[in-house]
Amino acid sequence: MLFLDAISKKIDSLNDIIGRGVAWLTLLMVLTQFFVVIFRYVFSVSFIPMQESIWYLHGIIFMLGAGYTLLHNEHVRVDVFYRDAKPKNKALVDLLGSVLYLIPICVLIFYYSFDYVMNSWAVFEGSTETNGLDAKYLLKTVIWAFALLMSLQGASLAIKAILYRAGKGDHYDDLEEDEFLSEEYRAELAEQDHLS
Repeated sequence: MLFLDAISKKIDSLNDIIGRGVAWLTLLMVLTQFFVVIFRYVFSVSFIPMQESIWYLHGIIFMLGAGYTLLHNEHVRVDVFYRDAKPKNKALVDLLGSVLYLIPICVLIFYYSFDYVMNSWAVFEGSTETNGLDAKYLLKTVIWAFALLMSLQGASLAIKAILYRAGKGDHYDDLEEDEFLSEEYRAELAEQDHLS
């Protein structure tokens, strides 16, 4: 079990480092957009590579930051049962969701994008603009990185759920920070704490 916990922590650490690094690209993207607007509307000058770099940055931020977002449970969750579920049930939902949905979908994304990315690499696909960025093949490779990082984070989530259900983890114990818990469930949790 300690081995699984160590793997989960390594995966979390990897996505945390990548997510924090990629977050800095947001500042670069905003500054680039600012200069594109200034150059275009003040000086009537247009730089295609600069404009395309905004698309690249946007794609990289969202694709590489997805694992970080899942790590910190910040993805949009449309779930009527999860919010008020007990911790062991949340662990079960996360385990099944990761193993039955998240990881298989990431594998499918990788599988179906394989030829798409490889064909791009085969010709070193570049911009459709004459003087645009000639690195579209690199941008398309981010699809694979997305699938890998999300699969890894899904595996980490599944490991945490398994450990918690086996009584070896505490990932689901931190319920006080959940701002979406109903008042009834908060009262039930407080009563359980009082009785134990």
